[in-house]
Amino acid sequence: MDNRCIGVFDSGLGGLSVMRHLIERFPHEDFVYFGDTARLPYGTRSEETILKYVKGDMAFMDTFHVKMVIVACGTASSVALPRMERHAYPVYGIVQVSADAAVRATQNGRIGVLATETTIKSAAFEKRIAENDPAAKVFPVACPLLVPLVENGCIDDELAVLGVEKYVSQLREQDIDTLILGCTHYPLLRGVIQKAIGGKVKLIDPGEETARFVERILSSGEIEPADVRKGEHQYFVSDSVYNFSAMGSLLLGKDIAKQVKKIDIEKY
Repeated sequence: MDNRCIGVFDSGLGGLSVMRHLIERFPHEDFVYFGDTARLPYGTRSEETILKYVKGDMAFMDTFHVKMVIVACGTASSVALPRMERHAYPVYGIVQVSADAAVRATQNGRIGVLATETTIKSAAFEKRIAENDPAAKVFPVACPLLVPLVENGCIDDELAVLGVEKYVSQLREQDIDTLILGCTHYPLLRGVIQKAIGGKVKLIDPGEETARFVERILSSGEIEPADVRKGEHQYFVSDSVYNFSAMGSLLLGKDIAKQVKKIDIEKY
């Protein structure tokens, strides 16, 4: 048994959509989560800035006894992960996991991608999908407004509907049968997105797919699972504890206020 914790980091709240699935599937595991709320959003930053931020995020993760780290930020996963220095533990990103799931799910080979501007510019999803299925057609759409909407609690109101419609409308004429939610903030808008694109289109949730991926890793013996006990969860942010705790408690369905601490990420 390996009782070291699993690290997860994101630019803000979005990675909690991954955490929710991980906690549900692995109740015995310890998790440490970092949301870089002071430097949000990553998706509009330059590649050099993102690399700088991720180096700090990983340096913070290094202060814990982690057995793996999940990069729960689509932008960091697409831009920084391929250029990241090797660590003593494995590091996995949501882009690769989600792209692989989309190839398995599609029936007509036409896949849509909603993601941040920087992720779309990196063409990370297209490259990964092409590695699995060179004949697949990918239709990427940059969605700069969606992360701020989620971070401000606009999840199922009129603003969310208008923001989602602005981007999803570009995909309705493309005959896609699969749509990747390429940022971990977007599953929090899943109901609005599904209604906008239509019920026949399969949505790829990076949180669900990451949990399945981690399950395969732990069951394969590549990394041992924790023993039978109640897992502990720690949450860290680089800005307001109150705002993160309030929204995080709502999204996770439990009060996490006492588990959230603020850190100075610039020290890392």
